[in-house]
Amino acid sequence: MRRIKNHKGFTLIELAIVLVIIGIIIGTVVKGQDLINSARTKQFINKVRAWELAQWNHLDRKGRFAGANFGGLIGSRSVKDDLLNANFINPPYEGSSNNAENRITVGPYVFYVFFGNDNTRNFMSICYSKPDCSEAFNDEVIIFAEAFDISIDGVLDGERGRVIGSNGGLSSIPEEGSWDNSFQPTPTAWTSSPKKIVYYFDSKK
Repeated sequence: MRRIKNHKGFTLIELAIVLVIIGIIIGTVVKGQDLINSARTKQFINKVRAWELAQWNHLDRKGRFAGANFGGLIGSRSVKDDLLNANFINPPYEGSSNNAENRITVGPYVFYVFFGNDNTRNFMSICYSKPDCSEAFNDEVIIFAEAFDISIDGVLDGERGRVIGSNGGLSSIPEEGSWDNSFQPTPTAWTSSPKKIVYYFDSKK
């Protein structure tokens, strides 16, 4: 008579240990992704502020913002030409001066930076993915917008403050290759998937 072999399975303790290890691994991966996202939002904020700093440096050197005449609003001159001719040691744009791009690249995310006015105040506008500002922000991109809003206004509100969201406005499509984009923003909550971040960088309110 053939002897039946005794096949042992996992004990409850062994299964519990495996589940704990799996939980630790998953928690580490999730925490790691949170750290990556946090680092990316900080990098985004720093790169936006680098564009702002370039404008203030231009004002110090030339007595006017890039793209503006003396005492005027941005839009009367070429922002791109003014910033390239400033010969900054650490320019905010990507690429060389011969092939400069008004982009902010953070990991897999690409943003486009423009300067203009709403007939009263100067602003910087930031679009996602496409230079014609036609791409609505998804949930991942809204995280960047909200982080920047908090860093400037201290309050999360896409419809009020120096940083707002906007879905469009008059003449809101930038000309191809231009870093200028003047329009009348339409304040939009971050939850409504705006197409632009509008930052009134030279205004207190």
